[in-house]
Amino acid sequence: MTSIGTIDMRLPGADLIRAGLEDLNNGRDTVAAMLVSIGEPRLRRLGIVPAHVISEPERRLFEALAADDSDSAHSQYNALIRRLVSFERAAECAP
Repeated sequence: MTSIGTIDMRLPGADLIRAGLEDLNNGRDTVAAMLVSIGEPRLRRLGIVPAHVISEPERRLFEALAADDSDSAHSQYNALIRRLVSFERAAECAP
C-alpha cells in the first residue's frame, strides 16, 4: 500500500490525488476527494488505497461543480477526469 507521502509528485495530477487522499483520510467531501473516489478501483490496483470512498462520486462531483458554475460544470468535470486518468497512466508506467 502506498502512503500519501510516497506519491511521486512529479506525476501529472499528483497534487490533486494527494489532496483527495488527505481529504478522504480527514472525512472531507471535496472535489479532490470525489475524484479519488471515482478512481479508487484503478488507484487500488496501483497500491494507492484511500481510507474510505464517497458514494456516488460521479454524480456528486458533477453536482458540486454545477453548484459553483453550472455553465462550465461539464467541461470542468471532463478536465478533472482527464487529470485523474493522466495520473493513473503515468503511475502505471513509473518504476
